[in-house]
Amino acid sequence: CVRRFCLLIAFLFSFESFTYAQCTARNDAFKSGEQVVYDLYFNWKFIWKKVGMASLTTYSTTFQSRPAFRFNLLSVGSKKTDFLFKMRDTLTCFVSDRMEPLYFRKGAEEGDRYTVDEAWFSYRNGVSYVKQKRTWRNGEVNEMEYNDSRCIYDMLSILAQARSYNPEDYKVGDRIRFPMATGRKIEEQTLIYRGKKNVEANNDSTYRCLVFSLVEYKKGKEKEVITFYVSDDKNHLPIRLDMYLNFGSAKAFFKGVTGYRHPMTAVVQK
Repeated sequence: CVRRFCLLIAFLFSFESFTYAQCTARNDAFKSGEQVVYDLYFNWKFIWKKVGMASLTTYSTTFQSRPAFRFNLLSVGSKKTDFLFKMRDTLTCFVSDRMEPLYFRKGAEEGDRYTVDEAWFSYRNGVSYVKQKRTWRNGEVNEMEYNDSRCIYDMLSILAQARSYNPEDYKVGDRIRFPMATGRKIEEQTLIYRGKKNVEANNDSTYRCLVFSLVEYKKGKEKEVITFYVSDDKNHLPIRLDMYLNFGSAKAFFKGVTGYRHPMTAVVQK
């Protein structure tokens, strides 16, 4: 549940089919100090229970003496629901001021498992390179390297690049594909644009949203993994996420945002 929520925060801003030429971009969607908060719910024996919260923050900083942005995504379960599934996930990434992925780290405590995933990005002669490492609780380390003529993203850096793109030219059914570094391997991701819908959030407001689906392909069959609803304005903020799990389903509801850059013109009712 938590891993898919973290992946989704990245996926939901992916409005373009990325190429290497788009590793650099102009930020036109967010500013330093933005903080978005969500309530997390899980379906337990036909009852929806609140199981925790998540927050996504953005700050201006430096990385290896270069101007950069730092993104932090924190997902925390409540103590009352730890007996169902304990989760303490922290994701951090750095991107340059031109939105190039630089570094990614995910520390995840999920149930009895604790892992740290890291990825380092570099660029040479029109090719994107990434070195990845997973460290287990017992000290075991898995490493891999990969390169691609396309830009490679991690779970958070993709949102820094993609939030400024304009999705108005998309048609229902259009597919978006891109490579994603998870810290352990590279995954080819597929999003499908479903159209628009008004969605109620957990702050007593309703928002006009763009609807996307993250899908998997197994034995030639398409399986819906997550449906998400993104504000139809220049902020492109996630308003609701519906996650379909092997052992149930989960939802994340937008609760509030501070420090945002553009007016929330997607609000249709308060």
